[in-house]
Amino acid sequence: MNRTDDRLLPVLLICAQAVVWPGAALVRGEVPKAADLLVVGLVAGLVGGALALRTVRPVGALAVVVVACALGAGPTPVGAVAVLGTAGVALAVFTVATGRDTFTAVLCVVTLAAWQLLHGLSLHGLSDRDGLDLVLTALLYVAACGAGLLVRRNRRARQVAERLLKRAEAERHRLPAVERRRMERELHDVSAHHLTAVVVTAGAALGLRERRPELADEALAFAAETGREVTRALGAVRAPAPSREDLPSPEERLRDLVAGFRRLDQRVDCEIDPLPDGAVADAAYGIVREALTNVARHAPGAHTTVLCRYGDTRTDVVVTSAVPPAGAAAHGAGLGSGRGQGFLRSRAREAGGTLTSGPTEDGGWEVRAVLPGRTAAPVERDAPRGYRPAQVVAAVGLCLQPLLPTLVIRSEATSTGSQVSAGVLFALLAAAQAVALLWLRRSPRVALGVLFGLALLWPVAMAAGDYTGPVLLPPALSMLATCAALAADAARNGDEPEVRRRGPAIAAVAVAVHATAVTAAVLDRGTTVPGWAVVAYAVAGASLAIGAARWGGTLRGRRVQAARGTREERLAVWTGEAVRDAWAERRRIAAGLETTVLIRTTDMVAEAEAGRLDTTAERAREALAAMRALLDTVREGETGPELRPQPTLQALDLLAHQCRATGRDVEIRLTDRVPERLPTAVDLAAYHVAETVLSAGGEQPATLELDAEDDTLTLAATGMPRAALPVVRERLTARVSALGGTLTIGAPGTLRLRLPLAQGDEKRDR
Repeated sequence: MNRTDDRLLPVLLICAQAVVWPGAALVRGEVPKAADLLVVGLVAGLVGGALALRTVRPVGALAVVVVACALGAGPTPVGAVAVLGTAGVALAVFTVATGRDTFTAVLCVVTLAAWQLLHGLSLHGLSDRDGLDLVLTALLYVAACGAGLLVRRNRRARQVAERLLKRAEAERHRLPAVERRRMERELHDVSAHHLTAVVVTAGAALGLRERRPELADEALAFAAETGREVTRALGAVRAPAPSREDLPSPEERLRDLVAGFRRLDQRVDCEIDPLPDGAVADAAYGIVREALTNVARHAPGAHTTVLCRYGDTRTDVVVTSAVPPAGAAAHGAGLGSGRGQGFLRSRAREAGGTLTSGPTEDGGWEVRAVLPGRTAAPVERDAPRGYRPAQVVAAVGLCLQPLLPTLVIRSEATSTGSQVSAGVLFALLAAAQAVALLWLRRSPRVALGVLFGLALLWPVAMAAGDYTGPVLLPPALSMLATCAALAADAARNGDEPEVRRRGPAIAAVAVAVHATAVTAAVLDRGTTVPGWAVVAYAVAGASLAIGAARWGGTLRGRRVQAARGTREERLAVWTGEAVRDAWAERRRIAAGLETTVLIRTTDMVAEAEAGRLDTTAERAREALAAMRALLDTVREGETGPELRPQPTLQALDLLAHQCRATGRDVEIRLTDRVPERLPTAVDLAAYHVAETVLSAGGEQPATLELDAEDDTLTLAATGMPRAALPVVRERLTARVSALGGTLTIGAPGTLRLRLPLAQGDEKRDR
């Protein structure tokens, strides 16, 4: 709300107060006293100024409005500050609920109601009129607070939805670039670590051929083994699939990496702490591998130290190399692509850390990375420590302070007698209804049953307390709580089949209960209207109120559901587009690998197996050059015809990545019994089933597990609460029935899909 609106509402309240008093008094010919006008003017100024600043200091504005109206109500005529004391306080309570946390809002309402109760008792006890006034005032404050909390929750829900949409849209544009950078980095790692190792080993063996001829055989065997490993690694880069086996721990991977460099005659010492799986471990592994590769290239034989310390607040990764020994030939010099330092910094940055590199004092080189540690940054508290107790102490002090009632006390007769006032009974019934409304979300049937029972007690309270006020007011208050409960239940669950079936029955019971309460109250008071007419009017009024409540709640629920469906549809569309774009980027780079690097790597393996060391080194250099050219092409974005194949199960990792970008935790599991190559029809159908259930929406963590047994592919999904919706079920059934498969919807949020692999092969062959 902008500043103009902040000032407009207080002005309207002051104008309304002026119409009620002194406007009404002037119309009757009564001239207000100058002192009363002065007091009311001061109160209006204080209230207007406080309400104008209510969005900046909502709690302070509420306190000023309450105190000003209480002080002004004492010496002025009845109604002189009525509008400011009711609408003004309700507006301040609403602002507190929208601008502050739930604890503060509820504490303000409870404190305000308790203060007014004690204030009323100190003035004139608790008569029928005063007790009913207190109930009405408390209901007004509760309604204002509830409306404010609802507005705040809806506002935060819209903000969260907007952030998710923006995040998903940004991810839709970012995912292809992320996939390109990921493959670029993995290609660089393959070329830097594996192919460079072949070149360095072959160069060293050629240089020592005359003195140590046995190194040639070792270099050839290493080249052949490394070439086959490069082929496997590039195959994984081309089409990565979900993990089929448990990988070694990050500590074991780092130690194996160091051991591999030691086999290249590199002197490497290491101190490595256990690291948990995740981004920090992956970044540490990549940084150490790149740093050791640079040492093997530019400073072979240099003593190198690898330090990886995993602490509470930070993880230190340090790779320090000394000056290489004299006469050591750098066979890998000039093989780099110039991207190594950039990749190092990007790895550290993506993991949430920083990286620096540079020469040491003794002429060596050091790479130092600082990554996140065991614990994340401390979560910022909603309120400082001790703030909540201070709030409670202040509220109790305001309720019990004796000074204000003595300043505003007025001479009125206090009620006497041993009979319990109707106001006390009304207050207890209203409190019980409030508690039942609080339990509505957790147990709607129990809450509605309690509300129906309490509705029948209001006429009993009227009779027991000798209530003499408006006869329809207490039953109307009871019906208001029931209407609120029915509207909330319809808005939340109105479209569910069970709710649609039991909705008319609940509404009929509510009409019968409240019509009975109204009829009993009217007939007990006595009336000249015939009994059948009282019953008819009561049934008609209750039916109108309860029907309007359910209708309004259903409309609101449908609007919310439609907005959620639109948002989820947009998320699903963007997810599909992002996956297809990333898949096309992967296929484009894979096509370059198939025509350049893989061919030369295969030739390198063939030459190594044939025992030709010179040609093997030459083919390794050619493969490195081809990889460098491919990386340049990827960086510059030179693409051929756009490839948009249908994603298959190999793209599930991209689909899960896109879902995680929207804030949902999705895990893909693939057992080792799933064949490497599935029939095309089965592959596509399984992917689209996974895409359909994930795009159906939901916030809880989801798991997709694929397994194959007895020529049947099984996809088990958990955490899919909307998979049972008719629209989703129809889509899944259409996908499965085309291949002769089966679909089973189990417990809430679970489903199981079975596709025959043999039939998929037959369909593909035909």
